[in-house]
Amino acid sequence: MTKKLRSQAWFGGTDKDGFIHRSWMKNGGLPDDAFDGRPIIGICNTFSEFTPCNAHFRELVAHVKAGVLEAGGLPLEFPVFSCGESNLRPTAMLFRNLASMDVEESIRANPMDGVVLMVGCDKTTPSLVMGAASCDLPTIAVSGGPMLNGRYKGKVIGSGTDVWKFSEAVRAGTMSAEDFAAAENGMSRSPGHCMTMGTASTMASMIEALGITLAGNAAWPAVDARRARLARMSGRRIVEMVKQDIVLSSLLRKEAFENAIRVVGAIGGSTNALVHLLAIAGRVGVDLTLDDWDRVGRNVPTLVDLMPSGQFLMEELAYAGGIPAVMKRMAHLLHLGAVTADGGTIGDRVEAAEILDDAVIRPLDNPLVADGGLAVLGGNLAPNGAIIKPSAATPALMQHRGRAVVFDDIDDFKKRIDDPALEVDANSVLVLRNCGPKGYPGMAEVGNMQLPRKLLAQGVRDMVRISDARMSGTAFGTVVLHVSPEAAIGGPLALVRSGDEISIDVAARRLELHVGAEELDLRRAALQVTERTYRGGYETLYVNHVQQADLGADFDFLVGRRGAAVPRESH
Repeated sequence: MTKKLRSQAWFGGTDKDGFIHRSWMKNGGLPDDAFDGRPIIGICNTFSEFTPCNAHFRELVAHVKAGVLEAGGLPLEFPVFSCGESNLRPTAMLFRNLASMDVEESIRANPMDGVVLMVGCDKTTPSLVMGAASCDLPTIAVSGGPMLNGRYKGKVIGSGTDVWKFSEAVRAGTMSAEDFAAAENGMSRSPGHCMTMGTASTMASMIEALGITLAGNAAWPAVDARRARLARMSGRRIVEMVKQDIVLSSLLRKEAFENAIRVVGAIGGSTNALVHLLAIAGRVGVDLTLDDWDRVGRNVPTLVDLMPSGQFLMEELAYAGGIPAVMKRMAHLLHLGAVTADGGTIGDRVEAAEILDDAVIRPLDNPLVADGGLAVLGGNLAPNGAIIKPSAATPALMQHRGRAVVFDDIDDFKKRIDDPALEVDANSVLVLRNCGPKGYPGMAEVGNMQLPRKLLAQGVRDMVRISDARMSGTAFGTVVLHVSPEAAIGGPLALVRSGDEISIDVAARRLELHVGAEELDLRRAALQVTERTYRGGYETLYVNHVQQADLGADFDFLVGRRGAAVPRESH
């Protein structure tokens, strides 16, 4: 090791400050040689019993610690804010940036030389990577892994995806409330995050494609012994990364982001990947835009046949070879020279991978969707962009024109969507606004709007839906999301009126409001952006500083790398 360890600024001195730092640490039983110059590894843990996806992290962290000790390092665990998707209200996305601040300041303020990020539930992955990227120490991530497949009445069911299906079936009268209640007992059968290709699985796949995990990170189930072994080997590897001074920015280069974009398309990944990847790029200083995403992601076939786009679940992907096998299948689309956390390259992982099931990881000549990457739409309704997930949409609706049915916010939507008098038909376009970063606030996962009950009764199962909100990665349908700029700041979505005609043309990447320019100018002049009252505290900070979705919805003052220089002494 040639570079002086950062932790020695705390523990290496012989003065009173060194005495204080070492003495207090020894009250946990650490011996003198714990501070003899070995790398100190911070384990950034998002364990919380309010975050069921990450509730098994105490056990998983034990394996990371064992690996660190075996490699000659000292593991020290620290907690950070846990963005649990299933319980946090009004939305976990409101707190992603808060968690990233917690991570960044915890890393910078404490005596660590490298860090292991314990990630799992949706927002815990981007928030930890964002915070770590702003510090830029040697870093490796370990995902908690997906749950085992759900089972109900002899059938496999997927977290989130089948919830939406069952809920609509109850509203349509084709599933009883009793069966709906019984199904929840078979949905979440083990520790871990969603076993569909929802946002959690997408994030785990995305960071593996970025190269900041060991190979195999995304797919092994949480309860599989191979998940524990991966955690142990990650603990060993981070010690070596510190010795070799492999910092996060040396892995997170533009080619790594382009690999991740293409892998997200190949796996039928969550629309949330886009907003999180943009935010991570902004932290590390890589120039990445919506145009880059559309350019790089075009013509990427969806090869992985997983819910919500397909039929299988993460267990099957693990047994089929995981993300390395997916990348092997699409190797011609990747930057194989991109460096990874294990010291090799993406090309090395591709060479070592085996594709074990062509039904789960389809051949190139038999994709699930020929052009399945997330599509970025423009046009007068979304001048700064909007997105749609073609692999989860209805092909017949990918080019569509219909009359708008407008809902001013989520409360208005819930109040009126099942009103028998609502003027709506299968050709209508549902429009939901004031649910973006500032409008909700927090850009909640409400974009996959429920369909009107009276249309469900007629057999309608999909409609074009447009909003400035997000949707769960487990959701599906012809849903246009992340419309930017959002309605709450006067974006074009605020000008739409029920009865206006809207067209979508995914192939042409267009989203158009068919109202004359003169009329739109009159509406814009008359528009009164409602001044909302916020509770103060973090919520007000969020609304005042959050950027729009096309910039990753990060705080304006958090963009960029601030490093991890040793702060001045505290005594």
